[in-house]
Amino acid sequence: MKLRVLHFYKTAFPDSMGGTEQVINQLAKGGNDHGITTDVLSLTSERAAGSIELDGYTAHRVRRQLQIASTDFSLAAFRKFGQLAASADVIHYHFPWPFMDLVHFATRVKKPSIVTYHSDIIRQKHLLKLYRPLKQRFLASVDHIVATSPNYLATSDVLTKFSEKVSVIPIGIDKAAYPPASSQRLHYWQEHLGKQFFLFVGVLRYYKGLHLLLEVAQDNAYPIAIVGAGPIEMELKARAAQLGLTNIHFLGFLPEEDKVALLTLCLAVVFPSHLRSEAFGISLLEGAMFGKPMISSEIGTGTTYVNIANDTGLVIPPGNPDALGAAMRFLWEHPEQAAAMGQRAEARYWQHFTAERMVKSYATLYESLAQRDAKE
Repeated sequence: MKLRVLHFYKTAFPDSMGGTEQVINQLAKGGNDHGITTDVLSLTSERAAGSIELDGYTAHRVRRQLQIASTDFSLAAFRKFGQLAASADVIHYHFPWPFMDLVHFATRVKKPSIVTYHSDIIRQKHLLKLYRPLKQRFLASVDHIVATSPNYLATSDVLTKFSEKVSVIPIGIDKAAYPPASSQRLHYWQEHLGKQFFLFVGVLRYYKGLHLLLEVAQDNAYPIAIVGAGPIEMELKARAAQLGLTNIHFLGFLPEEDKVALLTLCLAVVFPSHLRSEAFGISLLEGAMFGKPMISSEIGTGTTYVNIANDTGLVIPPGNPDALGAAMRFLWEHPEQAAAMGQRAEARYWQHFTAERMVKSYATLYESLAQRDAKE
């Protein structure tokens, strides 16, 4: 059955490379193998908005005109969404994005629709009170909701209200899409960081718990590599300088080959996100994919679905620097046990978290919704 799917989210490749954007990109690329034609509609700050071809799908970008409380707005999105939705068989929304809800109702498009529920809204609590009626109406109106982990489904007050139409499809990534690290880059990073170091990869945001890493670094000499940039980057660097930390290495955004080299060489991936805003943790998946043990916090989200306590790594209470330091110390002092955890983490990746598995699950869901619509 030939299908056309429209994804709608505030940002997408090539403008942004966050977790939700990676999911959309994987689904759009992988859909080709299942006979799915994919359009992705997003907003961009670039003047040269328009449509471009990316890895077998079409990315449509309209100009962002306004941003309020992390919500992007665009008048052009209403018309473009209506045009693309008219030729789509299934519309795939990615939550949260309140403007998306407005577009959904304003355009009055009657097509099968699903929402991937990436996260509860955590930070904008006062604005959430205003948005809640629209959110409830939007989620009630779509045909199906996908949670990214059973953990998140079980702990989200929002999802439990719609449990009769929620299924779980874990996020997956494709190892074949990661370039192999050359011996030159492996040697370079080993020279710079030593034979044993911890690795964090991600956008530097308030909920990532990186302040905890700085506290641990005060009392331990473990080399810690931090890959990524983001809103609190300068704040973290200033704090590290104030504390005189020489074992924290801020590496910024790196080419994929360098990231692969670091994932290959590191002792473990440390992911101290301490707030529920961290809904899944694709960086944990990357660590598992490269056979590394993980350290994460129990925050009731997908992080503890990826990282199983005392099996694929260590799970600690959130916001606890002492527990984080103890976990890092254990892996540092027990490399054989760390390596065994990493092997189990990689096995779990191949069993549950490949991009192929994720794409196939969504393709089956798309077809089911389209067939149900055809019968009605």
